[in-house]
Amino acid sequence: MSRKKITVVGAGNVGATTAQRLIEKEIGDVVLVDIVQDMPQGKALDILESGPIYDYDSRIIGTNGYEETKNSDIAVITSGIPRKPGMSRDDLLKVNAGIVKSVIENIVKTSPNTILIVVSNPLDAMTYVAHKVSRFPKHRIIGMAGVLDAARFSAFIAMELNVSVENVNAFVLGGHGDTMVPSTRYTTVAGVPVEELIPKARLEAIVKRTRDGGAEIVNLLKTGSAFYAPSAAVMEMVEAILKDKKKILPCAALCEGEYGINGLFVGVPVKLGAKGIEQIFEIKLNAEESAALKRSADAVKTLCEQVDKLL
Repeated sequence: MSRKKITVVGAGNVGATTAQRLIEKEIGDVVLVDIVQDMPQGKALDILESGPIYDYDSRIIGTNGYEETKNSDIAVITSGIPRKPGMSRDDLLKVNAGIVKSVIENIVKTSPNTILIVVSNPLDAMTYVAHKVSRFPKHRIIGMAGVLDAARFSAFIAMELNVSVENVNAFVLGGHGDTMVPSTRYTTVAGVPVEELIPKARLEAIVKRTRDGGAEIVNLLKTGSAFYAPSAAVMEMVEAILKDKKKILPCAALCEGEYGINGLFVGVPVKLGAKGIEQIFEIKLNAEESAALKRSADAVKTLCEQVDKLL
């Protein structure tokens, strides 16, 4: 049986680390694409040469074109410029919309049946770009944000309570950015609601830190943005799809009436399996959560209206 084929577009920190994680877990063979001459080839060769030590037989190649990506099962889009200190995700909109549009046009030509996972920022708007340009059905276009946001939320809760991260089940909705909605009501630690374990004021501080998680790292690194946790989040999504796990994960999906949202990609709990997004789970929200999600969707809508003018 031949291995699945995963294309990762963008061989910067996020793309290269994603390729490394996918190869190390033997989830499939990887094609690493970048416009910088020889750079993806060098990184791919370096990852390949780690195989004898890590005991993986998955193959990886680097390329500057799209011929080698033909018939990919999944294409992960990480291209675009990263955020710099003081830059909002929205500042990136114009530049990255053009980059993502051109990448998607190339991918659609060589892999018309692929599943797209978009990682480029601003995430929700770039997923919308992928949808408009590719015209793929909605189950084959997924934005990576919720898995990362939930991981950050989980990490902070585990640190606060000094418990294993394996015990924390975090729940996050909404756009990726300042308007995201980490739900304390649905977040549990070993099945116990987190609201019963952490005082309200402290929990609110953790929620705020989660919302600002990307910016916190950008400010510390000064020359780039997060890549270890984002690449881990992509790996979890790719594995759920290629192993048909039917795993419920928070992802940016096209809502058509769910949660009262229409025609926008917003973070919601979805079932990921072989077809991509196989179901959107609609859970009961209280008035406060519904209002926060609506605000988040409105912020995404503003960006998508700008995208409509750009494309």
